[in-house]
Amino acid sequence: MFMASFGMMLPELPGYLNTMGAGHLIGYIVGLFTLGALVSRLFSGKIADKAGRRVVMLIGTAVTAIAGFCYVLLGYISGLDFIAIESGMLAVWLFLGLRFFHGLSTGFRPAGSSALLTDIVPVERRGEALGFLGVAGNAGMAGGPAIGSLLAVEWGYDSMFIASSLLGIASLLITLKLPETLPGARPIKRSDLNVFKGKNFERAAWPAAISLLPVALAFGVFLTITPDFVEDLGYKYKGLFNTIVVVASISMRFVAGKASDKYGRVPILAIGGILLFLGMGILSYATTQFTAVIGGVIYGLSIGVNMPTIFAWTADLAPKGKIALAIGTTLVALEIGIGFGAFVSGSLFSSDATWLPLLYRFCSATGMIMAVVLFVFRKNKSTTIN
Repeated sequence: MFMASFGMMLPELPGYLNTMGAGHLIGYIVGLFTLGALVSRLFSGKIADKAGRRVVMLIGTAVTAIAGFCYVLLGYISGLDFIAIESGMLAVWLFLGLRFFHGLSTGFRPAGSSALLTDIVPVERRGEALGFLGVAGNAGMAGGPAIGSLLAVEWGYDSMFIASSLLGIASLLITLKLPETLPGARPIKRSDLNVFKGKNFERAAWPAAISLLPVALAFGVFLTITPDFVEDLGYKYKGLFNTIVVVASISMRFVAGKASDKYGRVPILAIGGILLFLGMGILSYATTQFTAVIGGVIYGLSIGVNMPTIFAWTADLAPKGKIALAIGTTLVALEIGIGFGAFVSGSLFSSDATWLPLLYRFCSATGMIMAVVLFVFRKNKSTTIN
């Protein structure tokens, strides 16, 4: 429900921004969201390892429950039709600020959820368990965009925003029922919010975090320019293409996590890099819906391989008692990659649409580089499994 709540907006927000006359700021839709997530990552892992997993999950879920209603309020502040210059400018600035605020949700919730899961599953089944967590998240990301596009097209943007908040509220109510899994959890202290005090990153997680960068970069590019890409191909409901990609990702997650438990994280990630290379490469040449679907499915398979494997590897590398901090470190790499990909691709694409295939090809190249580096690195078996 949490993933569906914010995921349902992504395909339609570029069109929403166009109604404000600010289509040139398309890169900020994803970029500021990920910046908000990045800022919150600086202390969410530390809080999760000291104050508990549950409180971090509750904070993130509360933000997404509030955000949807704030988008509706934004429409009223701007006069709904964005005709007046003053209200239109105000709406754009408020919208950008709201995207940053909304991004705080993903800086908290995933760090707590992943840490909670690693607390309760055996080490030898960690990859499989995180794969199933990804299936649940991807199920939300599959259904959310499709539902969001349907609501936006048939009943307007406000209906989509309200539905987003309602899903966030439902997720919050369920999270309130979860037990705390961190022994000795204590209330949040002011010092936990001080990014200059204590460790904000876990050095042991860097191999996994660096491996995530090309995956995240491609995801930022995909989220930013694909809605316009599929609209040009004739998709009425732009979220449908996202759903196809995510369903492919879900199908792979059922086997990828277990495979990484059996064969090792690095070899499986090398396969994920090859799939990223193929998927983005095909998208860069797609001129029909059929070809785009082939590329999208292969790209979705790459996500299904890479994400659970990288986070299982992160948990393997983490020192005892630092799993949430390690996961937070890897998630920082996720936000940096997504944010950079979104800002750059949005800026280039908004000024010249011919950049679209080149951006996909660049992401394809990073996937191949990732595969080659990991193939060479595979002989290094050193890891810290706690």
